[in-house]
Amino acid sequence: MALSRSRRDAGMNYWPGFVDALSTLILSIIFLLTVFMVAQFFLSQEVAGKDTALARLTAQIMRLSQLLSLEQTGKTNLEEQVAQLRASLTSTESERDRLRGAAAEGAQTGDAGKAEVGRLNGQLDIEKEATARAVAQVEILNQQISALRRQIAALEEALGATEKKEKESQLRIADLGQRLNVALAQRVQELSRYRSDFFGKLREILGNRPDIRVVGDRFVFQSEVFFDSGAAVLRPEGRAELDQLAVALLDLEKRIPAEINWVLRVDGHTDTRPLSANSPFKSNWELSAARAISVVQYLMSKGIPPQRLVAAGFGEFQPIDPGTTDEAFSRNRRIELKLTER
Repeated sequence: MALSRSRRDAGMNYWPGFVDALSTLILSIIFLLTVFMVAQFFLSQEVAGKDTALARLTAQIMRLSQLLSLEQTGKTNLEEQVAQLRASLTSTESERDRLRGAAAEGAQTGDAGKAEVGRLNGQLDIEKEATARAVAQVEILNQQISALRRQIAALEEALGATEKKEKESQLRIADLGQRLNVALAQRVQELSRYRSDFFGKLREILGNRPDIRVVGDRFVFQSEVFFDSGAAVLRPEGRAELDQLAVALLDLEKRIPAEINWVLRVDGHTDTRPLSANSPFKSNWELSAARAISVVQYLMSKGIPPQRLVAAGFGEFQPIDPGTTDEAFSRNRRIELKLTER
């Protein structure tokens, strides 16, 4: 019967440890991912600002390009007008030269021929003046087009610089994610190594006792090791056990690097049976919390820094044995010690 119970106990000890190990890893991942998300938020704000500037520059380039297109269209129209004026001017000059030649040869031009030459000279002057104005407008448009092209070139240069900075920001975000992943893996490995050292030393100190078990990454003490039934005051035997625990913990504190923010969590658990009517505690939850606090306070009195200790009460809501026998109730009444990261 004892051998069968021992096997059953061994089979039930691994699952809670696996759950707690997994929860520790998840909490560590959440912490580092929170840091990553905060860093990414600020980088995203920077990228968003650059995206706004990029959109503004792009819109400005589009407006200038449209304006340049209109200027070029206007220039083309003026150039066509200049060409027409120059063609008309050439035709008028040819007609004037012909008439002058005829007048010089005395070919029956008389006063009518001279009047026609005069009219053509006046028309020619008008066309020359119109051509000069058109050429001046073309020159002004050429200058405006050159200025617009310079502005577009400057904006395109600024746009290229902004795009380059945006790519650099994206690379920094990716690099930050990689470094956080590496840091996460290193933290988990370091804490696991120190936890193994700590638990190994506790095994040596406490020996192979039936009322003290290792479940995954936790040491599990039956409540009777520390407390009388329904009480939260440490028994002398319990203080002796905690003295040995404090020695191991103080030695561990010296070896763990300062950047690892570790804590020893003390969890109190009870069985499902209600407390007696004259109990000073209103519920099993209060009893489990009071027991955890008693252990923490005693460890503090032995020199363990309070910032390295956490007390938690779970009442009857985290049983490791779902049975309703006296043996199951005894297994569920326990104090668990877990080295974890804050």
